[in-house]
Amino acid sequence: MIEAMSLIILIAAGLVTISIFTSVVSFRIGAPLLLVFLSVGLLAGVDGIGGIQFSNAGTAYFIGSLALAIILFDSGFGTRLQTVRVAAWPSLTLATMGVLLTTGLVGAAAHYGMGMPWLESLLIGAIISSTDAAAVFFLLRVGGITLKDRVRSTLEIESGSNDPMAIFLTISLVELIISGAGGGNIGWGLAEAFLLQMGLGALAGVAGGWIVYQVVNRIELEPALYPILVMALSLCLFAATSMIGGSGFLAVYIAGIYAGNSRLRFAASLRRFQSGMTWLAQIAMFLTLGLLATPSEFPEVAPFAIGLALFLIFIGRPIAVWLCLLPFGFTRNEITFIAWVGLRGAVSILLALLPILGNLPGGQTFFNTAFIIVLVSLLVQGWTIRPMAKWLGLIVPPRIGPVERMELDLPGQATHELVAYRISPESPVAEGDRLPRWARPSLIVRDGRSMAPHGAGKMQPGDTVFIFTLPKYIHLLDRLFARPAKLDVLDRELFGDFSLPPDTKLQALSATYGFSIRPEDTEKTVAELVQKNLRGQIEIGDRLSYGPIEIIVRDMVKDEITEMGLALEPTRPSQPRLPLFQTKKDLKDFWLRLTGRNKE
Repeated sequence: MIEAMSLIILIAAGLVTISIFTSVVSFRIGAPLLLVFLSVGLLAGVDGIGGIQFSNAGTAYFIGSLALAIILFDSGFGTRLQTVRVAAWPSLTLATMGVLLTTGLVGAAAHYGMGMPWLESLLIGAIISSTDAAAVFFLLRVGGITLKDRVRSTLEIESGSNDPMAIFLTISLVELIISGAGGGNIGWGLAEAFLLQMGLGALAGVAGGWIVYQVVNRIELEPALYPILVMALSLCLFAATSMIGGSGFLAVYIAGIYAGNSRLRFAASLRRFQSGMTWLAQIAMFLTLGLLATPSEFPEVAPFAIGLALFLIFIGRPIAVWLCLLPFGFTRNEITFIAWVGLRGAVSILLALLPILGNLPGGQTFFNTAFIIVLVSLLVQGWTIRPMAKWLGLIVPPRIGPVERMELDLPGQATHELVAYRISPESPVAEGDRLPRWARPSLIVRDGRSMAPHGAGKMQPGDTVFIFTLPKYIHLLDRLFARPAKLDVLDRELFGDFSLPPDTKLQALSATYGFSIRPEDTEKTVAELVQKNLRGQIEIGDRLSYGPIEIIVRDMVKDEITEMGLALEPTRPSQPRLPLFQTKKDLKDFWLRLTGRNKE
């Protein structure tokens, strides 16, 4: 008994350790982290070198659901309200209508191309309809790809919020197949169940986030207990919401957003703990699903699965994304990239367990098919995210270099925060810039010695400076303590040939470069012209074509444009790379040409 227990612990801890060490490979060569963890599980499984026999689908689903709840709560906790404001509507449209469209398109392909019955075809579509939050967050946040805020925010929120819709569709279709239901009432029944689950999930999420906020800020505990308490409350919320018929996954995600954007005590400790727990949850889920798979059974369904995977990657997902984003003013290149970053992952494999748990005929076939589709998605899309972003001209160089910053907890609900910066060589502070008056240094650590600010003299590279400041000013301090980002040829292509002050008159540019301007634009500055013509929230990298020139937003402080760029001819990022995904303007121009009403 003791020996068997010790062996299980040794195997489990050993696999986690191996996964952590092999993650170094992912960081170095850009491999999707999910693929690395799944590979460890496959190698340790029944057909691998480990030979571990694990076939308990119920246990795997339990571990996966628990892990997914932890991952979604942390995803919400790390999502800023600014991110939500930037991309709320397009991302939520993708997370609902996008999942529904993907399910329908893949289901139609499986039905007409593979001859599957309609409900089973839609089921395989629902299983693989959601993008994987862990894979997307890793590639975008950890992978070092700097994108425009709206594109990045849309991808992050979509990947974090589309799981509840996919789970709802999968469970509903499994229940329909088991019950043998049919007829015209199916659509209405699904709509009614959807509204109930999502409505209860959203309400429970807001209530749960409020409870987390109140408990953390009002109850005095040992500081080390707060992270455990928050995690326990989030899992209680997940379970309770599921028991009353709501979407527990949506509830924990919304609760995470609510709590993460509230002024919580010990927020820095909470984030560090949750980050570690999320990594552990990902590893546990991926390893479990890898162990459950039987690769020797894959060849039987491989042609069918690979065909569906290619349809999903090159047809289904792009069409769904294009239709969902058409009203929101994304460019063709942005739509192409968002469609490409549709990585399938652990959630799809987890949902593929439901046909097995429901004792559907061919349940194992659904699981094997989904597993192969995930592998194809990670191999084709996961390895090519950065090259695709570069090819489409969507990589925006960071406006500041790396910054070493650590946030420290303060007792109570202090209005200020204590942050520690390590001074980077060539940073503005190291070059002699003074700190603003609203930033109060309290301690400087130099060569292991603690020094008072007034006695330390000029701050030097390598010093660690502890500063009390308001949270809203931290992004300004980052600029002072970071190594400056230097423009190269690629940056000039993205930000224009010349720099312009935002108050430059368009009329002056017209006189200098010899192009005509519209009468109503005579007195406008370049910043006013951009603000008038670009809808939505303006961000760094936005560009406006005006006659033969392009005006580009180079830098901003909060919502104010502080630097503009000028390109004397259209730059590569402004030119569509594919003759697909026409925008509303493209479609309008095409219609005018078709009907002969184009005045140009």
